[in-house]
Amino acid sequence: MILTVALATPLRRLFDYLPPEKQMLADNTTATEFVPGMRVKVPFGARTVTGMVVGIKDSSDQPGHKLKAVQAVIDKSPLVSGPLLELYLWAAGYYQHPVGDALFSSLPSLLRKGETVPDFMTEHWKLSSKGLGLGECSLQRAKKQQALVQLLRNRGAVSTGEIISLGFSRPILHNLADKELIERVMLASGEKDPSPLLASPPLALRGEQQHAVDNIRLDEFCPTVLFGDTGTGKTEVYLQAIAKVLQSGRQALVLVPEINLTPQTLKRFRQRFNCSIKALHSGLTDRERLQAWAEARAGLASIIIGTRSAVFTPMANPGIIILDEEHDPSFKQQEGFRYSARDVAVMRASRAGIPVVLGSATPSLETLNNCHHGRYQLLQLKDRGQSHQPAWQLVDLKGTELKAGLAAPSIEAIKRHLSHNNQVLIFLNRRGYAPIMLCHDCGWQAQCRQCTAKLTAHLHSHKLICHHCEWQQPLPHLCPQCGSNKLQFSGQGTERCEETLKDLFPGTTVIRIDRDSTRQKGAMERAITDIKTRKPCILLGTQMLAKGHHFPDVSLAVLLDVDGGLFSTDFRAIERTAQMIVQVAGRAGRGEAAGEVYLQSHYCDHPLITNLLRGDYRQFAGNILQERKLYQLPPYTHLALFRADALEPRQCEQFLQRVRLLAEGLMPPSEGVGYLGPLPGTIEKRRNQYRYTLLINGVNRRQLAQGLTQLCTAIEEEPASRQVKWSLDVDPMEMS
Repeated sequence: MILTVALATPLRRLFDYLPPEKQMLADNTTATEFVPGMRVKVPFGARTVTGMVVGIKDSSDQPGHKLKAVQAVIDKSPLVSGPLLELYLWAAGYYQHPVGDALFSSLPSLLRKGETVPDFMTEHWKLSSKGLGLGECSLQRAKKQQALVQLLRNRGAVSTGEIISLGFSRPILHNLADKELIERVMLASGEKDPSPLLASPPLALRGEQQHAVDNIRLDEFCPTVLFGDTGTGKTEVYLQAIAKVLQSGRQALVLVPEINLTPQTLKRFRQRFNCSIKALHSGLTDRERLQAWAEARAGLASIIIGTRSAVFTPMANPGIIILDEEHDPSFKQQEGFRYSARDVAVMRASRAGIPVVLGSATPSLETLNNCHHGRYQLLQLKDRGQSHQPAWQLVDLKGTELKAGLAAPSIEAIKRHLSHNNQVLIFLNRRGYAPIMLCHDCGWQAQCRQCTAKLTAHLHSHKLICHHCEWQQPLPHLCPQCGSNKLQFSGQGTERCEETLKDLFPGTTVIRIDRDSTRQKGAMERAITDIKTRKPCILLGTQMLAKGHHFPDVSLAVLLDVDGGLFSTDFRAIERTAQMIVQVAGRAGRGEAAGEVYLQSHYCDHPLITNLLRGDYRQFAGNILQERKLYQLPPYTHLALFRADALEPRQCEQFLQRVRLLAEGLMPPSEGVGYLGPLPGTIEKRRNQYRYTLLINGVNRRQLAQGLTQLCTAIEEEPASRQVKWSLDVDPMEMS
């Protein structure tokens, strides 16, 4: 027997080991058999590391005398079950990432270190999909096997102990497992909570909502896009679909884009359901994360709410996966294992045969394109009930005097809404006091020492901070170049805008929400509570305020600076700017008061702005999709982005030139594959490292994937690959 083991290394390969002479578990008990998904302790160089068995075979490419033996077996049963292990292997292959690193990167850190899972699970057996399709007259020559199949058909999953107590032997279990008629699952023991499922009655659904709930098919894989304008009640549709899933004894996985959205989501769900609801995100302690993960795996957690990495959470009885704000770039991992949680969720649902719901007021163009081609079901919500779509006002900034980015018409609108005892939301997607500090006498500007980027002034902390590498220094009192004391700030950030608003509206509470003001644990929850108890007040913040929050007392939304997204070199910038505008505008007018949106711009006649004013995001998206098709951009082509970082720019460029040469040999341009680069990154120097990029695009996804697999293997054999830090991003969301 040869065990194929995945290790958490950057090497794109698996490792063969022999089983231990005595199959002893870490707790000194004896292991009966090896199953893929079990963790083991293995020698690796001079170290002993934790690995995971991903396969078992009877021969190895390595000579027998070179194979080392496993030192210890950690798990009595698979930590990661078959279907989830297969999902990991698929994701690692598709995103061209080392299997071991992909497997271990999303596990709770205590499991990566070899700790055992909390022991409230027992081995159960259930019919496989093949077993479920077995006819009642099958296995007539094996009466005991036939009787066990019938038992599992009637009862669902049954524990091994109960099966043995009913007179069935282990060989019978193993024979049926070898025939792939039954499969092992680890489930929690104990009785179900006898409390009623619902803690509060569901809300009455409007016609479109009822249609959506009725058409989410819960007994099969069905990717459904819930395209609902802000305030149309997407969350209520989620809740009622989940209620049906829970009633059938299955679990629900809900993914949200930001940690800051989980508290309000948890509160809403706990108000509705009498069941175990667990959160999974990086804000938890290691112990809390392991406990929540283990309860989900055991089936004790009925609803799991988490951020991106929660898509890999094991579930004993998966029933539905929901992604809220599916368009959000946060669902794409930008470092290490660069997977898309949205696309992995769709693949996981497909393999499990369960529905996946992608909800958004501004679906991504890739998602809408899948709807257009019939791959996804589209359900649309437009009815906002008692509230109405906000009225739009454009504020032309050309020749206009501004106060910290605020034009006179916007200031007057803020006064008017505050006087009516309402709340106002002001959106400025730039934290800090000012993006530039300069000398009026010599023109010096504060520059990051590690990046080709300007330092942002933060008056609250008296520091200049780089928003790309976090390098910082104290605010200078004199110009470092000429010694002048005529230092001044250029541009506006949320700190500066907060200062101006307090001067303009004395006595009115200004609540600033950005990454700086919400760093401490619980700060976001306290801010949301403050907003809901203070009326009137001004909410000022970055995109953290634009995502999914429900503020019924906000009647005015003011967008201060959106022009940067209109002329970006990133082809996705227009799409993201439109999504941001619609999402921010959707915070206004969700209660009884009529909503207004003031949009400040130097380009009020820009097609993006004029199209959005008509209130039809779907038509806007259709126009952008036509442009993407014309220029052969995603979703009509597929991208892969190589990045190279090194101390010298020449090293990056030469390495990527070699990568391009290798790639063109494997995927010739004549076969529908295009190349762009090597080119300097948008920010060429970051953390004292220069960055260059090479973009590869292909119309045929399978051809591109196969070529990239061969290319990565070839690159690892290149000596130059050890002189730079390189990475490959499949389906990149960021082009720098």
